Amino acid sequence: MKRFLFASILFAVSAGMQAQEKLPVYLDDSQPIEDRVQDALSRMTVEEKARLSYAQGKFSSPGCPRLGIPELWYSDGPHGVRAEINWNDWGYAGWTSDSCTAFPALTCLAATWNVELSGEYGKALGEEAVYRGKDVQLGPGVNIYRTPLNGRNFEYMGEDPYLAGEMCVPYIQELQKNGVAACVKHYALNNQELWRGHIDVEVSDRALYEIYLPAFKAAVERGGAWTVMGAYNKVRGTHATHSKLLNNDILKGEWKFDGCVVTDWGAAHDTYQAAMYGLDLEMGSFTNGLTSEAEFGFDDYYLGKAYLKMIKEGKIPMDVVDDKAARVLRLIFRTSMNRNRPFGSMCTEEHYQTAYNVAAEGTVLLKNGNGKKQKGLLPVLPGAYKRILVVGDNATRNLMQGGGSSELKVKDFISPLDGIRKVFGNVAYAQGYAAGRPMYGQVEEIPQSVMDSLREDAVRKAADADLVIYVGGLNKNHLQDCEAGDRISYNLPFGQDRLIESLLEVNRNLVVVLVSGNAVAMPWLDKVPSVVQTWYLGTITGKALADVLSGGVNPSGKLPFTYPVRLEDSPAHHFGELSYPGDSIREIYKEDILVGYRWYDTKKVKPLFPFGYGLSYTEFEYGKAVLSADRMTASSSIRLSCTVKNTGRVAGKEIVQLYVGDEKCSVPRPLKELKGFRKISLQPGEEATVDFTVTPDMLKFFDDEKHEWRAESGKFKLYVGASSADIRSVAEFVYE
Repeated sequence: MKRFLFASILFAVSAGMQAQEKLPVYLDDSQPIEDRVQDALSRMTVEEKARLSYAQGKFSSPGCPRLGIPELWYSDGPHGVRAEINWNDWGYAGWTSDSCTAFPALTCLAATWNVELSGEYGKALGEEAVYRGKDVQLGPGVNIYRTPLNGRNFEYMGEDPYLAGEMCVPYIQELQKNGVAACVKHYALNNQELWRGHIDVEVSDRALYEIYLPAFKAAVERGGAWTVMGAYNKVRGTHATHSKLLNNDILKGEWKFDGCVVTDWGAAHDTYQAAMYGLDLEMGSFTNGLTSEAEFGFDDYYLGKAYLKMIKEGKIPMDVVDDKAARVLRLIFRTSMNRNRPFGSMCTEEHYQTAYNVAAEGTVLLKNGNGKKQKGLLPVLPGAYKRILVVGDNATRNLMQGGGSSELKVKDFISPLDGIRKVFGNVAYAQGYAAGRPMYGQVEEIPQSVMDSLREDAVRKAADADLVIYVGGLNKNHLQDCEAGDRISYNLPFGQDRLIESLLEVNRNLVVVLVSGNAVAMPWLDKVPSVVQTWYLGTITGKALADVLSGGVNPSGKLPFTYPVRLEDSPAHHFGELSYPGDSIREIYKEDILVGYRWYDTKKVKPLFPFGYGLSYTEFEYGKAVLSADRMTASSSIRLSCTVKNTGRVAGKEIVQLYVGDEKCSVPRPLKELKGFRKISLQPGEEATVDFTVTPDMLKFFDDEKHEWRAESGKFKLYVGASSADIRSVAEFVYE
């Protein structure tokens, strides 16, 4: 419908120009975008320019109707196109044509360590968005995993800035080929949901540039993202969404970003700051962002009539106004006014296959026996067990519901139980525990008598089973993996630890499948033979999970973040409450650059499972790392080569990881940092050579005194491994 209206407007404008031989430049999409932007600006009034900078509906912002420039339509993401929301409140519109493919959440995508697959993900998501008439898809999320309690970690790509940056670039590039803008979020330092609207983050320049900004920089400079979403939180005393440091100095200054900075809904707090410090589009009001705005109009937004008044009073320079308007026009010309973009498609076999591939490759095998007395149970060959029991609320739960803005309305859904039954036959089921309904900002309390009854039923059935497959973990309820609230415990909720222990008392043949977007405590780990970490896998959940369990797919996912044994081992929690969650006003990132595995490596803290870890149904043998030279200069590079051989009996995929360590430096540095990875596929007995090019940029740290990246001369080590803790070969060279 929107395209039809735009075509009608364009025809009307064209018909009114009989005396001219061709369309105005701004209407001619064969002309360079910058020429079109400047031509449109020259024709617009001050009022029309200002009106581009704030919403006209919950998920729409205007164009310029007088000139035939269409509006923009937005959709929540980042792993599917959200169902339609009402024009002026947060209720669902109740359409029957707004179902979608739910792709796996971004923790799963990151766990694939597969950049080609990330591109396929972005392409499929972009096709669904453009089919639904969307111009801006709100994702991907690339905030860094700092604490396992963050309710929104499942929307992000892990603890390492290099991994997040490499994985987000192809996602953005392929999504935007559909004429749909990626909106990279949440910029920046939005690392918790508790007090997210006002918590004031204090962080060093080194940590900012080395840890929290690189993925955003990659999204902008290499991904070419067209929009960036400002975060709710404060950074050094100023709300991030109109931070001079983040927007003007870094994003638009150092990175030369030519797109739009868009607020998270309700994230703006001041008209002058919003105008002067880089905000281009205000998509929510100064209410809490959730309630109806019927009692005041969109003109009451900070970039509404107050902004126009300041312009007319001369308090906002016209070059600032023109810059904002130009950025919105540029976005419109790239998306809604792009007549060459494809029509897209929805819920196709190809999209389901992409979702399946991501789900299968992102599933991580955490444990499969201990190599000594305990034998692993996986893969479970069909027919090997007569009586299989599936236990767990997550085995039947639609985990696309809840979670906040990432909630999706799916056309199809294969539950874990359905998938397991498809492969293994008519297995029995016991719920085991009850998690209640997902309610935004609320928790449904389940009577203890109900929980006891469900646990007793599951234990009774487990005693008669030959094999128990437990499907539990977290879910999208408030205070779990959910927007607007953090977890309150590192342990599994809903009495699951007790349930697992009770199941083990009657049946040691137990496979635990954890569904979550976060690490969890595992006090029962030593007793359980096999553990699988899966994620919010979306539409195709059950098929992917069952194929991994049965060996139809050899698991190849590796963890995008570290699992601490105890919450206190996590660097954000080590320094006390002022480091996390703060004192409700201020928070100091005391771990500085030692985030994730950087902390565990450098401080010699043993994790439960390390970053980059994941088992397989086969084994891989690494050869010795060989360097092309033993010295490097600022104008040269070194090639590292290493052989990897599949020494097992089945085909598999291995993720070869390259870490760089600076042996001696004038500033503190981590023991090592991820600087490269390759995912390779090998048949039994097959060997391949993996090559990495090591450049001077990989050696640099951010010098906060000189405000520049630099490397100091001296000895460096290159670590080649199967995880951050499983290093198979080390090579040394000297940087001169």
